[in-house]
Amino acid sequence: MLIQPEQPAAKAPAERFAGDVSVEPIAWPRIPEQKAVLARIRFAPGARTAWHSHPLGQTLHVTEGIALMQARGGDILTVRPGQTVYTPPGEEHWYGAAPDNFMVHLALVQLTEDGQRAIWLDHVSTDEYLACISRVRQPTRGTR
Repeated sequence: MLIQPEQPAAKAPAERFAGDVSVEPIAWPRIPEQKAVLARIRFAPGARTAWHSHPLGQTLHVTEGIALMQARGGDILTVRPGQTVYTPPGEEHWYGAAPDNFMVHLALVQLTEDGQRAIWLDHVSTDEYLACISRVRQPTRGTR
């Protein structure tokens, strides 16, 4: 066994995120057979991802604050600490912090054979983000 050195958080790239977002790597492939990454991602109030999808899906576990998440064409979900959301392969989605709350989550993503983890698309505009607030609903057990 080996205790891994703590990895510094880095500001998330503006072409993929809106607002103040930082990414802290926790686990990454160390041998070719390993095909997943795990990161802690922190969002300031109102910060969010661009629309994107994952070729092999993604699992998010909220640890702090309140997250807003939406699959393209779907309902807005409010996700709270302790809740986990699975996004299936290829489903376009975005997520971020509620407008008045910070949010932190753990993200687990499987890598394709060539190392791809996400396909990034257009940004969620401020108008789109603010319009979604009135449509928020609480997730129920088994809802994605």
